Amino acid sequence: MTESRGSAAPQGTVRNAITDVPGVLVGHHHRIGRGWATGATVVLVPGQAVAAVDQRGGAPGTRETDLLAPENLVQRVDAVCLSGGSAYGLAAADGVVRWLGERHRGFPVGARPHEVVPIVPAAVIFDLPRNNWGNRPDVAFGYAACEAATAGPVAQGTVGAGAGAQVGSLKGGIGTASERVGEFTVGALAVVNAAGEAVRLETGEPYAADHEVDGEFGVARWPARAVSLTSEGRDLNTTIGVVAVDAALSKAECRRLAVAAQDGLARAVRPAHTMYDGDTVFALATGTRELSREAGRIGEADRSAALDQLCTAAARVFARAMVHGVLAATSVPGLRAYRDVWPEAFDSEG
Repeated sequence: MTESRGSAAPQGTVRNAITDVPGVLVGHHHRIGRGWATGATVVLVPGQAVAAVDQRGGAPGTRETDLLAPENLVQRVDAVCLSGGSAYGLAAADGVVRWLGERHRGFPVGARPHEVVPIVPAAVIFDLPRNNWGNRPDVAFGYAACEAATAGPVAQGTVGAGAGAQVGSLKGGIGTASERVGEFTVGALAVVNAAGEAVRLETGEPYAADHEVDGEFGVARWPARAVSLTSEGRDLNTTIGVVAVDAALSKAECRRLAVAAQDGLARAVRPAHTMYDGDTVFALATGTRELSREAGRIGEADRSAALDQLCTAAARVFARAMVHGVLAATSVPGLRAYRDVWPEAFDSEG
């Protein structure tokens, strides 16, 4: 599996990954080669998390998103499933539900421990052009991603749901990042698969390169060389992802976090949220820390100010995660990766 190619994590984080948020685990499963370039990624929250979603663009592929509205019954989710395969790939979420159900995790609907319904919102990207027809994630992909989930470092690039991703003219992939905000940690994981470009083709510099923290992108000097690339099979797209925080938030506050993360997406690709994208970001709040502790006082104005700081960080972290996804990606047949188009960016002597 492709590991992050960034340098040391920014100060105040451990891995510069969404798993820096306590209570968040990530697992990937994919197939690449012999007509395959697709996969699934699961974000597990064993202790459950308050959740919300923000969806933009004209071509979404989602599951269990209506229940995340603040006025609806269920408050917490057990996992989020991200997958390739377009609408077919939503089947991967069934594997996540099965895995959780076997472990009696879910929304209680009876008196006995096994009488639960796992709550697993899901979203998919369009990666069918990278696969022979019929090769797409299914129940087994979601189950295997759960089996692989850990709280450790998160593999990036051409892995999991990002195996067949494409962003504009380049290979897309999975990226992650995190940031400390006072006593809280905000993390993001993005599956970069957008209709727009993530890189200035006239220079080779990612649009969100200026969000870098502590040299995390591992590039001593950005290229200054134009290239001419053609994109194929870009009829449908979609960038999907998750932003997480260890603060105790309501569903409505969680949605503000997801809205802010979409701002980070828009900083990283141009154009964003088109009719051909189904950009979807989930937000998770594990509730490890009370938000009022950061504000210092328990008042509505103070809580709003603290929430605003978390939202501002969510935009930055999601944008950084998207740059990581592009830089860590590796080429697949018919689609070149950033590191193959601008190899000088990774030349330590350059």
